Amino acid sequence: MNSQTESTIAPAIFTPEALLEHWQGHRRVTRRMIEAFPEDELFIYSIGGMRPFSAMVMEFIGMAEPGMDGVATGNWNAVNDLPHHAKNVWPKTKKELLQRWDDVTEKINRLWPQIPPQRFNENDKAFGQWEGPVYSFINYWIDNEIHHRGQAYVYLRSLGIEPPAFYDRS
Repeated sequence: MNSQTESTIAPAIFTPEALLEHWQGHRRVTRRMIEAFPEDELFIYSIGGMRPFSAMVMEFIGMAEPGMDGVATGNWNAVNDLPHHAKNVWPKTKKELLQRWDDVTEKINRLWPQIPPQRFNENDKAFGQWEGPVYSFINYWIDNEIHHRGQAYVYLRSLGIEPPAFYDRS
């Protein structure tokens, strides 16, 4: 390689496949968290004014589902058009919430291979509001999920329920 080529290629920390597995590992833990909640507590239980876990899950879904379209195509919904802002379409049961979760997981897995590797380093404007490299949006979705899942750990423990191990991403 010549020096010009070497200076324009950034070292890869994660391959796209490794990033997907990292994200899906966290999604598997979150799915087990949803399963661990009693049906009624999933939709109503909160501490200190925080939202019920189902509302947090809808936020994860509301960013990941249309976010994958944005990552794959460069066409982003406006932030106010995200599904988690339309509460009238939220699942009403744990079964429905898990099905929605699984549908988004399938969508992520279906669209991921269609994303050209260079796309992850492209700058874009997610949901018409946040600018940065595409990988940073995905990292945000992962960080946001981890943050709110931590709140759900507190909820489960306060209900006397042992939460799933956070480190078991299988």
